[in-house]
Amino acid sequence: EPLTERELEVLTYISRGMSADEIAQSLSLSNSTIKSHTKSIYRKLGVTTRIRAINAAKLAGILKG
Repeated sequence: EPLTERELEVLTYISRGMSADEIAQSLSLSNSTIKSHTKSIYRKLGVTTRIRAINAAKLAGILKG
């Protein structure tokens, strides 16, 4: 299942080392919404941590780097 546009945006912020609070503020969303997007990203990428999500996204060509 592909990541949504918003999930890609959240993943990009995660890859920059931003916290859920910082991402929520940047996107004018609630912290719980960011956490929901993060859980969905993890599920779709088959991972359980931020580091693994970033690595999986890079391997899949979703993130550059």
